[in-house]
Amino acid sequence: MRILMIIDGLPGGGAEKVVLTLCQGMQQQGHDVSLISLRDVCNYPIPPGIDYQVVADRSRAPWRKLTELSRRAAALDRAIAEHERQHGAFDLVFSNLHKTDRIVSRSKRLAADRLWFCIHGILSTSYLGHRKGLDRWLKQRKIANVYQGRNIVAVSQAVGSDLQQNLPIRPRRLAVINNPFDIDAIQQQAAAPCELAGQDYLVHVGRFHTTKRHDRLLKAYALSGIQAPLALIGSGDDAKVDEVKRLATDLGIAERVLFLGFQSNPYPFIRHASLLVLSSDSEGFGNVLVESLLCGTPVVSTRCPGGPAEILEKAGMANALAELNEASLAEKMAEVYANPPQINQQQLLSYGLEPICHQYIELKEEQ
Repeated sequence: MRILMIIDGLPGGGAEKVVLTLCQGMQQQGHDVSLISLRDVCNYPIPPGIDYQVVADRSRAPWRKLTELSRRAAALDRAIAEHERQHGAFDLVFSNLHKTDRIVSRSKRLAADRLWFCIHGILSTSYLGHRKGLDRWLKQRKIANVYQGRNIVAVSQAVGSDLQQNLPIRPRRLAVINNPFDIDAIQQQAAAPCELAGQDYLVHVGRFHTTKRHDRLLKAYALSGIQAPLALIGSGDDAKVDEVKRLATDLGIAERVLFLGFQSNPYPFIRHASLLVLSSDSEGFGNVLVESLLCGTPVVSTRCPGGPAEILEKAGMANALAELNEASLAEKMAEVYANPPQINQQQLLSYGLEPICHQYIELKEEQ
């Protein structure tokens, strides 16, 4: 089968990593996989055997913003047409991330039956959460116009429900497929040397972004009474990182908060931690929770809109869920840190690369 993945660049993000993992898994299962990036940015290695192409926008015209979506959709169509002329038609096409989806939705080349839009986050929170009145209504209409009557893959039940209840969107077809994890590769990478090995510490892995709520994390950590250091792994713009550093100073915990930046292999840091904490306002799925459990490290997470509750309830760890405030998160951090639970690895096998890729491939057979 010939499969095309499209994404708006490959910086160090969770959805981008998911796309590359899917590409690798499908290719290993014998499928012909192509990947088109709409920006020339790539912070991850491209898996061997994947046909990778960048279709970037080079326009510098003064009116380029007005024509951006239609212009970029036409450029994408030309690239796909040329590729299909040489190698044959794609059987399945997956568009990933909202900026990509806005462009792909204007494609004149991709038939509705083979095109799927993969939703990786809670769109109502990401795009509507801070909007009110007419501004909110207009944005809601714009989002709905992209996805209305389309084939949708939602990475969690919560993402699918959000689309239908809060936007609202009526998909042509809706499939809920959780994110995939190369379990063997994660455990092998987790065995690499770690500069914090042998120390007692907590860890948070995630970019410095408002939805990740580093402010809630630091306030909860200060309230928890835990004296072990808190390691923060992730990248972000300097202003946001400086804001978090100032908060650590204001809370009197600066000497215990470690800013480790982006790590191409975060798994050793996760493996050797006593506890991983997720403090977000929303998470489409919550990859780092599964990754931490695969590394044998207990977790605590906010019961935020998205996948975390589904993941932890499935793993029999619903007692590791905190409410969306620092007091509740602090209480759960202290509780799980003091009494770490046994992790049932068997419960995590359904997130393996092979079964998840198979669910994607089955979308073709169901057409």
